[in-house]
Amino acid sequence: MYIELVRQFDRRKKDIWQEFLKNAKLSCEEEVKETVLLWEDDKLIGTGSRDGNLLKLIAILPEHQGEDLTSILLSELRKGAFAEGFNHLFLYTKPENEKMFQSLFFYTVAKTENVLLMENRKNGINDFLAEICEENPKGTVGAIVINANPFTLGHRYLIETASKKCDRIYVFVVSEDKSRFSAFDRIEMVKLGTKDIENVTVLPTGPYLVSNATFPTYFLKEREKANEVQCALDIEIFLKYFVPQFSINCRFVGTEPFSQMTNQYNRALKRGLENNGIKVFEIPRFEINGETISASRVRKLLDNGDIEVVKSLVPPTTYEYLKSNGFF
Repeated sequence: MYIELVRQFDRRKKDIWQEFLKNAKLSCEEEVKETVLLWEDDKLIGTGSRDGNLLKLIAILPEHQGEDLTSILLSELRKGAFAEGFNHLFLYTKPENEKMFQSLFFYTVAKTENVLLMENRKNGINDFLAEICEENPKGTVGAIVINANPFTLGHRYLIETASKKCDRIYVFVVSEDKSRFSAFDRIEMVKLGTKDIENVTVLPTGPYLVSNATFPTYFLKEREKANEVQCALDIEIFLKYFVPQFSINCRFVGTEPFSQMTNQYNRALKRGLENNGIKVFEIPRFEINGETISASRVRKLLDNGDIEVVKSLVPPTTYEYLKSNGFF
């Protein structure tokens, strides 16, 4: 057996790899930065891939399972991750793989009927939340989860409306760096845009709440259910960790007039949280002259150089941040 590290496939090896994954009932329509291939002579017997700190597409030929090949794959993937500065690793997989990955020093974060999320740090999520939670709020405590790509008057309206209904509002800004604006820029824009609202605390989600753009689906039998599966996992993580850590008893979302997927997500979120005692408030989206404000519209305007229109759709703090940091 020999080990091959691939960062860019040639056509022949990519075809072999894709057919191998297909036979393992995994979809290879996923972004990967590097892939480890295990060969026996000219036969592919195992593979695993990595995208940043996320390990994925791990499969072993059935007749070679039980030969400790998964351990070899993970060891090689860890080397690549550590070399790039990623020490905190994650993987999504099928729930039935839990014991196998536990034996390889991965720890369960959350599990639903369809998906299992694991990390290589024991109690990693609890340690992260304890580190960022500096308060012990009382009364009505609300939560909002946003991407803010960038922070608009619509986001500001949602947060300001929620703040009037709560003693404390936690605004969690998605931390993954897969957006037009970096996680650092987005959370800074939110902090600047809400610093005048005394009962608002802005925090990162860390790697535990992800967007539907990056939620992996390679292990799902029915990929069209990815949104439903992701929502169930989000609910599980939010209820199991965020709610008790921050004493949250309600959550706020904006209405979604454009995306059917987001509408479905919001409905599932509302059912899942309210069945567990967390009230969900759906706030009508903020409009100017009858037109809903969205971050995607602001990004298009930036691309087109329509800076004066952008100025009318974002708080002054966002406009100044974009200007001073060279975004236009």
